[in-house]
Amino acid sequence: MHIAFQDRRQVLAAMRARSVIATAELYQMIGRPAPAPGPLYKAVTKGNAWHIIEIATGKTKGFCFSYKAAMVFVDAMEAGAATKRGALQ
Repeated sequence: MHIAFQDRRQVLAAMRARSVIATAELYQMIGRPAPAPGPLYKAVTKGNAWHIIEIATGKTKGFCFSYKAAMVFVDAMEAGAATKRGALQ
């Protein structure tokens, strides 16, 4: 990766970390719990299929041909993301 890109990613990571800390401090100061994060994935119907889309990027991560299967897929993706998120913290 180009050095300029690496530098930019490091700066953005530091800014993101600081914003997370500042948000936590704000909620601690006012004595309220921090809001829960929203969903990461959603199911959208397109033709005869349900596309599972990552909300942050808009990319399709998979598809199913029934609503029930799509909801199971979304729940599995959310659970996987929660597991990964917990390991990072």
